[in-house]
Amino acid sequence: MADKSADSNRFARDPQRGIAAATGIGMNALKPIMHFQVSMLRMWADSIERFAGNYEKGLEETVTAVEEQSDKERAA
Repeated sequence: MADKSADSNRFARDPQRGIAAATGIGMNALKPIMHFQVSMLRMWADSIERFAGNYEKGLEETVTAVEEQSDKERAA
């Protein structure tokens, strides 16, 4: 019991220690939320990269088709 009163007196004398403890608790509570947000950002980035790859592939196919068409028109 004496130890508990000594701890409470120490926290009363040093409010920064209590602030640090509250900050640590808050950061521990935020950790899962931050992990979730990071995973959502990674999924978003992967989707954008896939979209960009598909866009480039479609653009290359279109350029190839246009070049083939113009070659056929020149040949005719």
